[in-house]
Amino acid sequence: MDPLAEDTDLIRRLVAYTGLASAQVAKRAGISASTLNRPYNGTATTRLGRQALEKLRSAFPDFPGWEAYFGKAALTEQRRPYKAPPREGRSPVKVRADEDMVAVGSIDLRFGLGAALMDEEVTDRQVETMHFPRAWLRMITTSPPSMLYWAVGQGNSMEPAIGDGDIILIDRSDVTPGFGDLYWAFAYGQTGMVKRLRPMPDGSVKILSDNQSVPPELAYDGELHIFGRVIAVVRKM
Repeated sequence: MDPLAEDTDLIRRLVAYTGLASAQVAKRAGISASTLNRPYNGTATTRLGRQALEKLRSAFPDFPGWEAYFGKAALTEQRRPYKAPPREGRSPVKVRADEDMVAVGSIDLRFGLGAALMDEEVTDRQVETMHFPRAWLRMITTSPPSMLYWAVGQGNSMEPAIGDGDIILIDRSDVTPGFGDLYWAFAYGQTGMVKRLRPMPDGSVKILSDNQSVPPELAYDGELHIFGRVIAVVRKM
């Protein structure tokens, strides 16, 4: 069986085991439905990312297919995430050695703060982790670190709130823009963005930039894929 077929077989057996719809399986694991649906439907062109597999295994630890599957594939070169070169001029937040630190995964958004082509799920593009003080994270959110991602913003469409090169913290546990004008990371068509979203009375969602020179856009049913809510911005002063 070829590697992509192995992924398809695993996901189909997992969905059958749970008795849930594939979208429900993805939601419980904290991954996007499209990440799971590609192998489930047999349309994937790349293998499932290691992080997605680990989230699925954590959500459904009793599934009997894990042992055989992970014994074959988990440690192969294809499962190892790409290690990005260090970004010039940036260094991790410095903290005391005795602080309780937790790892938060990154996504190479390339989601600009305006637009950039997304060729694949952003969760499949995870490249590294950064350690944050647990106490600091708790001041911002009660969500578990596994649902948080950090990324580096690009572009100037969200200035002054978010600038080019700012580190943004994204909470994947919140994917429903029920309140207007909060900041979200999302895909609009095949374009990744970080913008403010405003639900409209007719069911559409207005996509807003803080930079007044960038005009708003309207998205309708099925056009937005929410990755998570931007809950913090870290920048140099």
